[in-house]
Amino acid sequence: MRQNLPDLSPELFRPARFSETEAEMSGYERYSYWRSTFRTFLKSPVSIALLALILVLTAFSFLYPVVSRTDPNVVALDSSRWNLKPGGAGGIFGTDGLGRDIWARTWYGTRTSLLLGFVIALFDVGIGMVAGALWGYVKRLDRIMTEIYNVLNNIPQTVFLVLLAYIMQPGFWTIVVALCSTGWISIARFVRNKVMSIRDAEYNIASRCLATPLPRMIVRNVLPYLVSILIMEAALTIPYSIGAEVFLGFIGLGLPIEVVSLGNLVNQGKNTFMLYPYQLTWPTVVLAAITISFYIVGNRFADASDPRNHL
Repeated sequence: MRQNLPDLSPELFRPARFSETEAEMSGYERYSYWRSTFRTFLKSPVSIALLALILVLTAFSFLYPVVSRTDPNVVALDSSRWNLKPGGAGGIFGTDGLGRDIWARTWYGTRTSLLLGFVIALFDVGIGMVAGALWGYVKRLDRIMTEIYNVLNNIPQTVFLVLLAYIMQPGFWTIVVALCSTGWISIARFVRNKVMSIRDAEYNIASRCLATPLPRMIVRNVLPYLVSILIMEAALTIPYSIGAEVFLGFIGLGLPIEVVSLGNLVNQGKNTFMLYPYQLTWPTVVLAAITISFYIVGNRFADASDPRNHL
């Protein structure tokens, strides 16, 4: 038997007006991506200590040449100043076979190597991010980019670096071109794979169905998931670039001998290691501290920047 239903008010069937403020309200309305990223990253004392070490080494290497009056390339004419041990008249790190202050040369060299690493990371990540985004979104580019990736990825990078260093005049920008010419393609591959997975994710499909503007989709749905990859690649590119510069200097194809860099200092220190081990030890310690710190901090920050690790 049909029951009598109460009369329904027409007010219940009026369409609700869209409010952007109310649409953003949820159980996590106070969520901030960057605040959560830094909170997760700073939970680890190791991350804080290594980040502080990176900041101190970077700041000191760039500020010391500005405030110091010591010329790292000045040769001592007095032979009594040659090969002095650390401490006393030899200074903090001692002197080399020409009487040059190793303390000053170490920090000048650190500045050169860090600057080289930052420039290469900027070009590698910048080109790789743009190329990878286009590779992932524009399907017509997939075949071309795949062939380029296969060609560049199968060239032995050591041989390529040596050949390019021979062809071009050794110098700062020669190393930048040599490393960036192949380094960007691996980053582009990572970005492409991530963009393709994000592009077809359910929340992105739902956003497209709701006619969400493309800039808003990129900022809210895509960028947070790419930040972890880009930070990790940038953090790993910096120590790799410094290591490549050391390797090229070791085989005599790095920066010119008159340019003070960690690669040249290590290359010069190895020749006298048996007699004067401190000439190799101190630049190597600074080099190891920089590379290890960047590697660990980069991986920790990449994990912290992943939204899936946020509470």
